[in-house]
Amino acid sequence: MVAKSQPLAAQQQEIWQSDAQKVLYAQLCNAFYQREVQRLVAEPNADKLRRQLKSLPYYIERAATLVANGSSPFTLDSQNGSWLEKQKPTPPEVNAQANELFYKEYAKVGLIVPVLLNSHDQVKLRIDSIDQVSDNKLHCNELGWFDFFGKGLEHANAQLVKPSKMSLTAACCGHQWQFSKRCAPRLLSLREMLLAGNINWRNIKRPRA
Repeated sequence: MVAKSQPLAAQQQEIWQSDAQKVLYAQLCNAFYQREVQRLVAEPNADKLRRQLKSLPYYIERAATLVANGSSPFTLDSQNGSWLEKQKPTPPEVNAQANELFYKEYAKVGLIVPVLLNSHDQVKLRIDSIDQVSDNKLHCNELGWFDFFGKGLEHANAQLVKPSKMSLTAACCGHQWQFSKRCAPRLLSLREMLLAGNINWRNIKRPRA
């Protein structure tokens, strides 16, 4: 006997278990739309702007669904579409030897990694993902090539960091430091929110299956 497929309402109920989740999803969509519209206003290329506007609803809905249904270890600020966690007094330390040992063994396409950016007396962490692995180097989707020590080969101010709870927390929560002191967290881009929603928190050494 062939099992009947679930009604659409039942499928939706599995995705959105409660009215609270529906409200959360709506709040996140609103926050992401506001954020992206402000960013797109500054886009000078009309063709690129049209392409981005066309795909915007899909990526916003995808990011909101990931965040609303995810199991992130942080407190969620749904009004601003961001995560909250206590910020460390200083940025994560860079250990080139630890980076090399980690990336030699665990560098895989799809792994989500933190990248430290240091410029104009400001330090912040970004989230990126590995899309190529070569001999003693790897390529991140947005920030380009790095050697296994973490040194940026295309951007002098970029330093790949070994993924850890501390470094990924700082990246996911937008932590930044100015003149070696903590300053207000930044809001993550929609792309970073999508990546953060796919972090394998059970085993940060491996991409989510």
